[in-house]
Amino acid sequence: MAKSFEEIRADFPILSDEYAYLDNAATTQKPFAVTDAVDAYYKNDNANPLRGLYDLSVRATEDYEAARAETARFIGADAEEIIFTRNASESLNLVAYSYAASTLKEGDEILVAISEHHSNMLPWQNAARLTGANIRYIECDGEGRITPEMVEACFTPKTRIVAAAQVSNVIGRVNDIKEMARIAHAHDAVFVCDGAQSAPHMAVDVKDLDVDFFAFSGHKMLAPMGIGVLYGKRSILEDMPPFLYGGEMIEYVTLCGATYAEVPHKFEAGTVNAGGAVGLGAAVRYMESIGMDRIEQRERELTRYMMEQMADIPYVHIIGSPDPDEHMGIVTFTVEGVHPHDIAQIMNEDHVCIRAGHHCAQPLMKFLGSMSTARASLSFYNNKADIDMFIRSLSVLRSKMGYGGSAVPAG
Repeated sequence: MAKSFEEIRADFPILSDEYAYLDNAATTQKPFAVTDAVDAYYKNDNANPLRGLYDLSVRATEDYEAARAETARFIGADAEEIIFTRNASESLNLVAYSYAASTLKEGDEILVAISEHHSNMLPWQNAARLTGANIRYIECDGEGRITPEMVEACFTPKTRIVAAAQVSNVIGRVNDIKEMARIAHAHDAVFVCDGAQSAPHMAVDVKDLDVDFFAFSGHKMLAPMGIGVLYGKRSILEDMPPFLYGGEMIEYVTLCGATYAEVPHKFEAGTVNAGGAVGLGAAVRYMESIGMDRIEQRERELTRYMMEQMADIPYVHIIGSPDPDEHMGIVTFTVEGVHPHDIAQIMNEDHVCIRAGHHCAQPLMKFLGSMSTARASLSFYNNKADIDMFIRSLSVLRSKMGYGGSAVPAG
C-alpha cells in the first residue's frame, strides 16, 4: 500500500511542525533515502571512479554509472546521453560554450524566452558576444504566457538556437515545450530546455518532447547540492568539442594534442562527484516510488489551497495567472505598501520560509512591472498546516508594518 503524504513527510528529518519550509523552488529538503545512500557510499564504496582496477574503485564506478542509468530512465533518455555537471547552470553553460561557440557565426540569431532564469539567459548573451551572433527575446503576455504563435513570430532565416524553460521559476507557468521544439526544428534550429523547475514536479520524457538539450539540478529534486544533469541528443553531443579539459575525458594524449573519450565521458573532466550522483540516483528512486503523477497532483492541490486563501486577503497581488493550475507549485506575490524583503523577514519571525527578490529573472520582473516580489514554492512533502501558517502570517503582515485598513500607513 502506498504511503500517505503525512507518512512521506516523516521521511524528511529537517521538516518540523514548528515552521513551514516554502522555498522549494530554490532547493528541496532531503529524505533519509538520499542521505543514507550518500552516507553508505562514502562509508563503503568511496574511491576514484573510472580509474582503478581494485574492488573499491570498481564498486565506485558501478555506483556512478548506475546513477547515470537511473537518471536517464527518469527522463526517458539513453544513459550515454546523460552528462553529470554541478548544476543546471553549468549544464546550460556547457551547451553555450561547447555547442553554440563552435557552431554559431556572425549574424546568426539566438532566441531566448524573456521569462528565463539568468542561468538560461547569460550563457546565451555570452555566446553571442563570443561569436558575433545576435540574441533576440520571445516576449510573454501580462500573465507570463508564451503561445506557439508568439514563438513562431520571432523566427527568421538566421535563427539557430532557441532556449526556454519548461516551468518558470517566477510564476510557475508550464510552457508548451514540445510545440516550441517542433517549431524550432521546422526552422532548422536547436532547442535547449531548462528543466530545473519541471523535472522535480512532473513526469518528463525528453524523447517525446524532442528537445535537443535538457538541463536540471539535483538539489531541486531531493538530491545533494553539487550534482546536475545535461541531457543531449547523442548525435549532437558526438560532434561537440569538450567543455573542460583534463583527466578522464581523453583516450590518448601526446605532446601535440589528444583524442577524446566517447560521450558522455568527453564532457566529465577530472574527478567526478560520485557521492552526489549516488544521491541523485537515490532521489530518483524515491520519487519514482511515490509516482511523478501523484507528486504533480499533490502539488497542484496544495497550490490551489494556497491561492484560494490568498485571494481572500486584501492588498495581496499574485503575479501571473489567477488560475492555480497555471502555477505548478510556485506562487509569487506582492503586498501593497510592504517591500518583499520585509515580507520575508516578518514571515521568518513567524517561522515561515519564503524567498524575496528578483528570483534571478530580472528581465521578466521588469517586463511584468515589478522588480521585486515574494515567492512561496511548494513540494509534495508540504501539507495544509504549512500553508495555514503562511496564510496566518500573510494576513497580519500589513498590521505588523503599522498599516491600517487602507493601502497607506495608519495614522
